[in-house]
Amino acid sequence: MKPSRRLLALVATLFAAALLLGALDALGVTMPAPLHRLWWGALLALCAFAAVDAWRLRRIPSPRLQRRLPGNLPLGRSEEVRLELAHDHARPLRVEVFDHVPDGLAFEALPQTVELRPGETSSFGYRLRPRVRGHFSFVRCELGVPSPLGLWRARRLLALPGETRVYPDFARLYGAQLMAVDDWLSQLGVRQRPRRGLGQEFHQLREFRDGDTLRQIDWKATARKRLPIAREYQDERDQQIIFLLDCGRRMRSQDDELAHFDHALNACLLLSYVALRQGDAVGLATFASEHDRHVAPAKGHAQLSVLLNAVYDLASSQRPADYAAAVSQLLARQRRRALVVLVSNLRDEDDEELLGALKRLGRQHRVLVASMREEVLDRLRQTPVRGYDDALAYCGTLNYLNARGGLHDRLAANGLPILDARPGELGPELVGRYLAWKKAGVL
Repeated sequence: MKPSRRLLALVATLFAAALLLGALDALGVTMPAPLHRLWWGALLALCAFAAVDAWRLRRIPSPRLQRRLPGNLPLGRSEEVRLELAHDHARPLRVEVFDHVPDGLAFEALPQTVELRPGETSSFGYRLRPRVRGHFSFVRCELGVPSPLGLWRARRLLALPGETRVYPDFARLYGAQLMAVDDWLSQLGVRQRPRRGLGQEFHQLREFRDGDTLRQIDWKATARKRLPIAREYQDERDQQIIFLLDCGRRMRSQDDELAHFDHALNACLLLSYVALRQGDAVGLATFASEHDRHVAPAKGHAQLSVLLNAVYDLASSQRPADYAAAVSQLLARQRRRALVVLVSNLRDEDDEELLGALKRLGRQHRVLVASMREEVLDRLRQTPVRGYDDALAYCGTLNYLNARGGLHDRLAANGLPILDARPGELGPELVGRYLAWKKAGVL
């Protein structure tokens, strides 16, 4: 409990009056005796009223409080949290409410002042914007309760536990279920390439139609039916995709509000959603993290929830990326041939070790290397050179990009396809490459 501004103003007024009376006495100015008695009476009255007001404040019961908190929050997106208050006091009560928000969650519109009426429930909302992923616990809420006369203000901490999880930005993934996959992909900027040839998986037998090739004819069925019967194929739906996700220090780079690691997670989840819709199995393995995680490939829409729960609190570390160890662990776990998507941020020093590890991985699996390129490099390369410092920055950027481009060329020369994209464009680029390979039947 602390004094309010009203009480402090009254005390300041009495103090100023005391200084004035004392100064006049010191100057020899005779003041009427009732003025001194009036000042002492005002002081005693203020003390009495303050004591009674404090006693009445202590007897005011704390309002009942309830928080309506979403169980899941998407990273970087604002969501509303509702607080409901009610009280049993006989008179209206005006309180100030402040929710103790955990670190890592930005908030708006706090604190707020709410007027509570007897027998009614008052509610208000504020906005939460997660800045990091993970599990967050709410512990308490703080109320500022005024006394009946407004001379005191009590600070009451009410236990109000609550929990929420901040996931990668998966809202668009679930929202995509409301539209056709093709329309949704086109909105993301993904363009499906025309299909070349036929799928690899048998679908059904049907009558021969114009446009079918002779190699589609099933001669045994044709002989039995005495009319041309063709085989119809479809894209394979029983393939496996495994993301090999780098959680090392290189993924801590940040060009905008999201770190490269968060962009990588969003891209992996985006491609997982598309692959699961295509009937493929999706899994994930991490390396260079504090606690490496592995999710076995599985099919079905429930697998997306499994992936989300496995990575929602995953964070990048300060460790260097050990590609050889990561490939060895994956080869020991994954026997069946799969498409392995290595998501990392390749540098020019990644040469012999990376090339040897990927060649060993490529003997058993189909490999796609997805490397994120810092957006600041593109900006520096396009910045006009106006002085010595600009020239140094431009030449250094070109030298770095050329060295990394040489690494990409060496990987491509050894039959290891590489996808070099900016963080915000990685998801659509991965989906486009996956669909192109599916249509071409090279997976």
